[in-house]
Amino acid sequence: MAKLGKTVVERHVERILNKRMTRKEFIKKAIIAGCGVALAVNALDSMILNRFKITDFSFRNDAPRQLWKWSREADYYDSFGNDVHCKLCPHECVLGNNDRGFCRTRVNKDGKLYTIAYGNPCAINIDPIEKKPLFHFLPTTRILSIATAGCNLRCLNCQNWDISQERPEDTRNYDAMPDSVVQEAITQGIPSIAYTYSEPNVWYEYMIDTAKIAKQNGIRNVWVTAGYINQKPLVELCKYVDAGNIDLKAFSDKTYHDLCAGTLKPVLETLRTAVKEGMWVEVTNLVVPNHSDNLEEIREMAKWHKKNLGPDVPLHFSRFHSAYKLTLVSPTPLRTLEEARRIAMDEGLNYVYIGNVPGSEGDNTICPKCSEIVIRREGYSVDFMNFENGKCKKCGNQIAGVWQ
Repeated sequence: MAKLGKTVVERHVERILNKRMTRKEFIKKAIIAGCGVALAVNALDSMILNRFKITDFSFRNDAPRQLWKWSREADYYDSFGNDVHCKLCPHECVLGNNDRGFCRTRVNKDGKLYTIAYGNPCAINIDPIEKKPLFHFLPTTRILSIATAGCNLRCLNCQNWDISQERPEDTRNYDAMPDSVVQEAITQGIPSIAYTYSEPNVWYEYMIDTAKIAKQNGIRNVWVTAGYINQKPLVELCKYVDAGNIDLKAFSDKTYHDLCAGTLKPVLETLRTAVKEGMWVEVTNLVVPNHSDNLEEIREMAKWHKKNLGPDVPLHFSRFHSAYKLTLVSPTPLRTLEEARRIAMDEGLNYVYIGNVPGSEGDNTICPKCSEIVIRREGYSVDFMNFENGKCKKCGNQIAGVWQ
């Protein structure tokens, strides 16, 4: 991976320095321009210089020689000359001509930002909705799942690294434009479409165009994501997405940096916004030994969850199994998952699950009022449902969710 081009940085610094501005304005402009470098500028002292460094957020001269048919101009970017500033996710890559973004799906061609992940999914499957996992949204129904290559994180434990860490031109792709994806769901009698497997935020335009058509045809939209997205595109997306499972990979910046090459704050903002905008949200925390298994952090996460999302937003603690670059790490001990679940419930969350442990009692939905099992699951299968019209049959308590 190559660094941001020096010529790109120099051009934007030059533009900034040619304008009269205060020290505060200079710093703000430097951040917006994506410079983030220690510059030999007399107006800044050494402390400020050390705070801004080039970040490896692009692949230099890695754009395809010619745009292929699965390309369209990207949403959410600024251009200045032949350079572009992507505004889709918190990385906010600044790309010179023919550079490729950190996500591998967005390229600069002659001063325009293009997505090359549009209508070319590398995965199309029909799944049980419980696999997403969504336990409180249309249980027992099927869902049409699609994905293209690419991701804007670098999770060491990624289970789908063979597509998430690849360029769209390096995977085996289907030809499936948004209207054909929706038509397939209609033909198959499938009530919802999932944008999943890799990171759908980096193929945002394909996802939102498909979601718009789906919504017009009465098909629900499900967003399975790490939540690493800026607020403006997120609010627009929330108009069309009915439900989302959002990964909260850890509750510290250090873990996010070490495990995923990301930061915590944008994900917390995504969670708050999605709930506020009316999306049905379920949260997944993959408990990775020696990374995200600190029980005190899990307690703080549960407290934050209740205060900001509410007690009825489900939380899934998922068991880690060795994958990608963490092949020498053992699976999460069951006792750690059970303790995490107990902590979250003690902190007032009503629906807390344990995932990737078939047969666990943590698979079941329990009525928070009378403690009756209202949905019993075995893996991705539902054994029985003991509620009607969203209410517990025993006590009549309303179970939070979207049931029809």
